[in-house]
Amino acid sequence: MKKNKFWTYVKNIFKILITVAAVYWVSQKISLIELKGALEECNPLYLFFALLSYAMSQLVASSRLNSFLKVIGLDISERYNLRLYQVGLLYNFFLPGGIGGDGYKIYFLKKHYAVRGRRVLTAVFFDRLSGLWALSIITGCLIIFMPRLSIPNIVTVSVLIIGTATYLYLLQLFFKEFLSKFIITHLKALAVQSFQTLSAIAILYALGFDGKFSPYLLIFLISSLVAIVPSLLGGAGLRESLMAFGAEYFQLDPHLAVLVSLLFYIISLLVASSGLYYILRPQRLGINKLPSAEEVEEELENEE
Repeated sequence: MKKNKFWTYVKNIFKILITVAAVYWVSQKISLIELKGALEECNPLYLFFALLSYAMSQLVASSRLNSFLKVIGLDISERYNLRLYQVGLLYNFFLPGGIGGDGYKIYFLKKHYAVRGRRVLTAVFFDRLSGLWALSIITGCLIIFMPRLSIPNIVTVSVLIIGTATYLYLLQLFFKEFLSKFIITHLKALAVQSFQTLSAIAILYALGFDGKFSPYLLIFLISSLVAIVPSLLGGAGLRESLMAFGAEYFQLDPHLAVLVSLLFYIISLLVASSGLYYILRPQRLGINKLPSAEEVEEELENEE
C-alpha cells in the first residue's frame, strides 16, 4: 500500500512539473497582451455555437460509453450514465490523485451493479480507444485535403484502412463481444470528434479568422490526444504547447493557435462544471456522500 502511495505521489509531482513546464514554454512563445486583445474582440455568438457543439459532443460521448457498458451486461439508463459522466468530466479536471474521473465511474458502477471492476475498466478502455480511432480517421481526412504536407493520398488511405482492419482483427481475436456494437459505438465516436471539430471551427470564426482552417484544425486534432491520456487539470498547458509547436511547424499564427486552444479549454471546463451539481447533491447518484480519492483507489486496488 505504501509503495502504491509513493508512486502516486511521484506521478502527481511529475504531472505538475510537466504542466508548469508546458505553461512556461507557451508563455515564452506568445504575447499575453495580444492574447488579451484578441479575447476582448471575440464574437460571443460564435463562442455560444462552440459551447453548444462541445456540449453535444459530451452528450454523444456519454451515450457511447453507455453502449460499451451494455456490451458487458450493464443495463443502466442514459440519464444515470450521463450523471456519472458529468462527475467524471469534472474530476478529470480537478482530481489530484491518479485515478481520474474514469476511476470514479468504475467505482460507482462496481458498487451499485453486480459487475467486476475489470469488466468496467475494459469497457472504459474501449470507449477511449474508439475515440482514438475516430480522431485518427478525421485527422486522416484532413491530411488528404492538405496537399502542402506532400503525403500521397494512397498512403493516408492505406494507413487508415490497415489500421482499422488490424483493430477489427484484434477485437475478433481477443474481445469478440465488443464487435456486436462496433458500428454504433464507432459512429458515435466519429460524431463526438466531429462536434469537437465544429467547436474549433466556431472558435476560429469567433476570433475573426477567414483563412484556411485545415492547418489549424489538424494541429487542434493532434493536440486532442492530450485529452485521451489522463493528466493534471484536464491537460492545461499541454494542449496549448502542442498547438504553439504545431503553429511554428506549419508556419501559422501561434497566437491564434493558442487562443483556439485556450477558448476550447474554457468551454470544456464550463461543460465539465455541470458535474458540480452532483457533487453538492450526491443523492442524485443514489448515495449520501461521495467517496474520497483514497477510498476509490483502495477499492480499485482490491480488485487487482
